[in-house]
Amino acid sequence: MTEMRKVSPTADCRQVRAGEAYVGKQALNYQVGISAETVGAQGIHLQLVTIPPAARAKAHLHEAHETAIYALTGVSHVWHGQQLEHHAIVAPGDFFYIPAGVPHLPYNPSATDAVTALIARTDPNEQESVVLLPELEALARPQQ
Repeated sequence: MTEMRKVSPTADCRQVRAGEAYVGKQALNYQVGISAETVGAQGIHLQLVTIPPAARAKAHLHEAHETAIYALTGVSHVWHGQQLEHHAIVAPGDFFYIPAGVPHLPYNPSATDAVTALIARTDPNEQESVVLLPELEALARPQQ
């Protein structure tokens, strides 16, 4: 027995280029590729993030949305956990997963090299699920 696939009669494949760079609530530089705004996505968002040399994000989480990151260039560091008690180093070629609702704070310890990564999130609207956590800012200590 062959199963019939249901395809929306209005579904079209779309090719897009990364949009203009903007600074998000988290204080990082983003270029959106796939989103609700660019292609009408309903369950995914795909974008590039750049962390300039010696820059860091604001402590934040994404409510009810998972994040997958693939590091392209540069080496970033990430504090994560309810009190930013865990630390990870993400190098080019690494994948990094952030479960929904987990506080995190990525940063770039390099004084000379930018970090670029590809981010996929289950929120098609990039900034909708961002919750800033200023009370955690002091917990993130620099680590080389």
